[in-house]
Amino acid sequence: MDKELAQFKLEDGTAFLVEVDKPVLARGETLQRVALVDTNKMVYEAKQTLEEALDKVRPVAEATVKKLKSGLTQPADEIEVTFGLKLNAEAGVVFGSVGGEVTFEVKLKWQKDKD
Repeated sequence: MDKELAQFKLEDGTAFLVEVDKPVLARGETLQRVALVDTNKMVYEAKQTLEEALDKVRPVAEATVKKLKSGLTQPADEIEVTFGLKLNAEAGVVFGSVGGEVTFEVKLKWQKDKD
């Protein structure tokens, strides 16, 4: 897929560039382009700040960990959940996929009894 640059901002206004897949827009949908000051190159402007995009990920992470914790008869001492995130100019953050599937890696750890 063709790559483009998108400008994301932090809530404090700090701008940064991300390489993204070329946006596929629905009919009538637009995505604004802005010029970079240094080069006059046109890049897509993300619709959300990074923080706004990540706010959509937090509930998924919390629900995953909560369900794993509550569903075990012997709670794990440690739970680690890993998943890929991909920045997208129009959607913000999406769960990244490999081969059309989204994969979560889950690690549960129990400490041996010290008695």
